[in-house]
Order: sequence, then structure tokens, then C-alpha cells
Amino acid sequence: MTTTITYEQLTDLAGTDLGYTEYRTVTQDQVNLFADATDDHQWIHVDPERAKNGPFGAPIAHGFLTLSLAVPFWTELLDVKGVTTKVNYGLDKVRFPAPVKVGSRVRMKATVVDVVEVTGGYQISVDQTIEIEGGTKPAVVARGLYRFYA
Repeated sequence: MTTTITYEQLTDLAGTDLGYTEYRTVTQDQVNLFADATDDHQWIHVDPERAKNGPFGAPIAHGFLTLSLAVPFWTELLDVKGVTTKVNYGLDKVRFPAPVKVGSRVRMKATVVDVVEVTGGYQISVDQTIEIEGGTKPAVVARGLYRFYA
């Protein structure tokens, strides 16, 4: 469910649990497109037949592909009205604890850690965890930094 707030309400967001996104299925087509975009064609990602006998028993998504899903997931969780610009400012402490096998479903949970004033706006730090449906470990754990300008 999307939390919708105004720019003026950003300062009250610290400590807010934004909940979970909907699940998305990671497909071989996505993995192949990501491999083309990044020139990372390692067989554990793009060769399903060979990957069956590999360390994970199936092809897996690139860690950075899974991380990039934070972008569409993020838009499911927070909408800030009354801003002129929204900026993905970066990430802190990114980890990939578990691989995502092609065909798996993933979702993201997010909690706002803090809100700080920056020149012309606010920056929020968000703990983001991308989970694998039925998994025992998360696929991605990261702190996202987002800026909002009025």
C-alpha cells in the first residue's frame, strides 16, 4: 500500500514502516536484458541449461538486477506530493545475502530511518530489504538515500 504525504510532512516520516510491495517475478528475459545492458553474460545468469548443474541449480539474477528492482518497488511504497524534483541520491551498505533464481518472486520492505534537511530540500534514509518468496535470507539489504525538493 502506498503512503502518500505532502512535502511538508516529510519531517515527520522518520521511523515510519512503509510496509511491503507486491511480489514481482524475476524472468529469464529480464536477466538476459540486464546482461546485455551491463555486458555481464556469465553463464550462471544467461545459460539455463548449464546453470542447472551449477552451484545454485538454476540460473540466477544478477545481484545488481535485483537491487535495481528497488526503483519500481519504491514507487509502490511512497508518494510525496508538492515536490518539483525527486532524486535517487544513492545507497549505503548494500549486501546480497541470497541469490534470486529465475522464476522466483521478490518483494521489498522499507522503513524510513531518518530525515535530514539539505540545501533546498530533504533527504531521507530508508532501510530496504528485498525478500525472496519462501526464502530464508533476503536477496538484497541496502540503505537507500532519496532527496525531495520543493
